Amino acid sequence: MKFETIKRVILAAIMLPFVFMLIEGVVVIRSSVNQYWNLEKDRQFADVLARGGSIAATEILTEIGATRRYLADPSSRTAIDMQQSRVTLDRERHAFYASLPSRDALDEGLVGELSILSLAYSRIVAARSAVDQGRYAGSDPGSIYWYAALKQLAVVDALSPLISDPVLLEKSNQLMGILLTYYGERLITGIGTRYLNQGVSARLPVELFVQGKVMLGEGMDHMVFHSSAPVVRNIVAYLGRSSQVKANAITDAILAGSRPTRVVHDVWAAAQSERMAFLQQKMIEAAKDIHETGENLSTRSHIHLTRILALCAGLLILATLVLLLAAKGLRLIDRLTQDREALVGELRSAAQTDLLTGLYNRRGFEVAASALLTQAEHGSRWISVVLFDLDHFKKINDVHGHDAGDAVLRHVAGVARENFRSFDLLVRHGGEEFLALLPDSTPDDAAIVAERVRLAIEAAEIPLPSSDVLKVTASFGCAGRANEATNRNFEDLVKRADLALYAAKASGRNCVVSGPIMPVPVQEERRKAASGGGFDSRI
Repeated sequence: MKFETIKRVILAAIMLPFVFMLIEGVVVIRSSVNQYWNLEKDRQFADVLARGGSIAATEILTEIGATRRYLADPSSRTAIDMQQSRVTLDRERHAFYASLPSRDALDEGLVGELSILSLAYSRIVAARSAVDQGRYAGSDPGSIYWYAALKQLAVVDALSPLISDPVLLEKSNQLMGILLTYYGERLITGIGTRYLNQGVSARLPVELFVQGKVMLGEGMDHMVFHSSAPVVRNIVAYLGRSSQVKANAITDAILAGSRPTRVVHDVWAAAQSERMAFLQQKMIEAAKDIHETGENLSTRSHIHLTRILALCAGLLILATLVLLLAAKGLRLIDRLTQDREALVGELRSAAQTDLLTGLYNRRGFEVAASALLTQAEHGSRWISVVLFDLDHFKKINDVHGHDAGDAVLRHVAGVARENFRSFDLLVRHGGEEFLALLPDSTPDDAAIVAERVRLAIEAAEIPLPSSDVLKVTASFGCAGRANEATNRNFEDLVKRADLALYAAKASGRNCVVSGPIMPVPVQEERRKAASGGGFDSRI
């Protein structure tokens, strides 16, 4: 497998699991963010419910009572109480609107109810002005406040479908049930009291009385069918008392057209007053409970936000670690690739180079010689070969050992490389024998170069591993021919250089012998010309 393929495989093995983990992390973070926003939305709704319930249960009713007391007795004390109740209602009303979520989180139904509620509060402001101007003498503005209270209830009821938290939804239904029950009882008590306080000829406003009974029934349905909380059980138990059951029976009798005696009337009025005080207290407790639930939701949302941030930080750290590991893995692969290429280069060099001397071996020499001869073909008229070996080299191995022989070969190779020309091709031909290919050189030119090398070898002092210093000599044979494309008999040229080397050995060694110039046979030239030239297969 190629290293590039390995790199891709390793990179895929590192990145693919990380990508899946990243996708899963993004999904989890997105889900957590949605949960966080739901918690934040429910926290706001809890605040709205608590304030709306408190307004409907306390502030509107307080201002109704204070206004009625002022109209009955317009003294400075009742005026102060009325002004304080107005300030309290306005403060809570502004806080209620400030606690509302943005319009994007509200549905069209709730937006419509809020618009109607704003109109109802505008009517209260107008009624206040009329009361201050004395235009309500002998009358009661309670219907205006009653309408605003009903619209406040409608807003509270419209919030329930937008709530996600089941606990808050249950408590919202509790509050709505208590509010409806209370206002139903208040309507029944108000209508019944005015009817009984009038003369025998007075007519009972049955429609309003029935409306109160309907609100009472809806409130009880909210509590009984939507909640089993202790506050609901407490209300149900309270309404089951004998005094409350008796009051219900009197209410049904009034609705049927009966006019109870004064004693029964007083009993009914006391039971209704006690019931409304009890329900009002439960409304306040339910609104406070919803406010506490909102605080718990706020705490949960902050914890959730902390978890989201921790998850994002963990995912970021994981991504950083994976990227660092991937980068480290890629660097490792690149280093392995470089090491592999270097190793391949060394092996390729080792295949063409003599490991002991660093010169070309025969295989490398054949490749280099072919390239050199091709390059010299159009710029050189001569080609020569110098073949030389060390004199009495076997004796060096026998006397000083093979390590000394290797040291001598390395040193001689270095001396030869320094003294042959830079464009000459030098090769270890075998054992202690070396061969040099000299382009653009006649045999006489080759002999001059060989003599320079011979003198350098003779003058060299070679350090041995044993710390001894050794001097050696070498014998040289030279041969040359015209460098023509039609004459590629390179082996014959080497053979003639070898004969010249033998002649140098026979002449007493440590000398240079140059053989004659090899003529170009006519038959060989014609045969080569007919075949289109080319290298001899023996090169």
